[in-house]
Amino acid sequence: MRFSLFIAGRYLFAKKSHNVINIISAISAGGIAVGTAALIIILSVYNGFEDLLKSLYSTYESDLLIEPIQGKSFSPDTLYINSISQIKGVKAVCSIVEENIFVRYGSSESIATIKGVDSNFESITNISNHIKEGEFSLFHGELPQAVLGRSMAFDLGLRVHFVAPLTLYFPSRNRTLSLVNPASSLNIAKVYPSGLYTIDQGIDNKYIFVPISVARNLLEYKNQVTSLEIYTEKTANIQRIKSQVLDITEGKYNVKDRFEQNETMYRMMRSEKLSIYIILLFILVIISCNLFGSLSMLIMEKKEDTLTLLSMGAKERLIKKIFIAEGWMISLSGMLTGTLIALMACFLQQKLGIVPMPGNFIVDSYPVVVKLSDVSLTLIFISFIGLFSAMLPFVIIKNFNKI
Repeated sequence: MRFSLFIAGRYLFAKKSHNVINIISAISAGGIAVGTAALIIILSVYNGFEDLLKSLYSTYESDLLIEPIQGKSFSPDTLYINSISQIKGVKAVCSIVEENIFVRYGSSESIATIKGVDSNFESITNISNHIKEGEFSLFHGELPQAVLGRSMAFDLGLRVHFVAPLTLYFPSRNRTLSLVNPASSLNIAKVYPSGLYTIDQGIDNKYIFVPISVARNLLEYKNQVTSLEIYTEKTANIQRIKSQVLDITEGKYNVKDRFEQNETMYRMMRSEKLSIYIILLFILVIISCNLFGSLSMLIMEKKEDTLTLLSMGAKERLIKKIFIAEGWMISLSGMLTGTLIALMACFLQQKLGIVPMPGNFIVDSYPVVVKLSDVSLTLIFISFIGLFSAMLPFVIIKNFNKI
């Protein structure tokens, strides 16, 4: 093995009688380097966007969510909540009342989703970090307040310092519809804006955070909730906690982790990432065809050397190992060069933000997160592609005596 690698190394760096062989070999290595760098960089950008979305959704979404299997609401068992709160790694359990409602501010109207939260919601989430105007406050004395997305506030013509209340409407569950006075069949709540947040365009136009007591009164709930949100420590094992919660609730409720809460979005992102990975690998296979050409020409050039080795008693297996090793060295050199370029580019993007994001986005430059698993899979598959390309000439040339 050492002898074949030694000869392959000499062939790799030795001057060829036909300069075109060197050119084709350089093109092969360069193409593999560019393809490897592109694959690692693009996967890292996808990882960056995925982590960015996770951080945004974690602002108002919990690590685990308990929902009723049937219906919209349920009365939480105090014993369940106390038992869940005592699970190792659980930071807090929040009661949530969420529903679509009709909103009016002055002459402006809109459809929104109220999210009634309890007093410890702000302290266990990062929502305060996204407040752009005012503050996250649910009460001013006994006066109920609301926190809106800045996009929705702009559409309603609302600002924090305005004294007019925001009016919330929801059909009564207990009163029949009156054709004479339809408004009498609506529950009405008035809240005063205390803060405006900015997370994401879709979220900003959807959610209004209000005290859970206001949401319950509007929906005519007594102590019911639409869900229980479980927040965990950063180092906690989510799946272990989920399993324990299912045991405590005896399977009476749905328990969803972050992936299950946004399953469509995460599946779409993973499918896009996998598609890009497969496409770029296919391009690398095409680029590796140059390696087949340069190695075939090298075999032809080294005809006399191979015949000499055969006459000295060398086996054809040894000759094949020499040329396969050289072809693989060309591929590996390109792969390692591309990996170094990609890692350097990702590092510079993380530190300096060289490539800016177009338009008015929540971050100034493309987010990049390099994952060891992505780099490892890329190197493994490209190594196999290089090895296959190096072996391909010997599928055609089966006997060196016939060269």
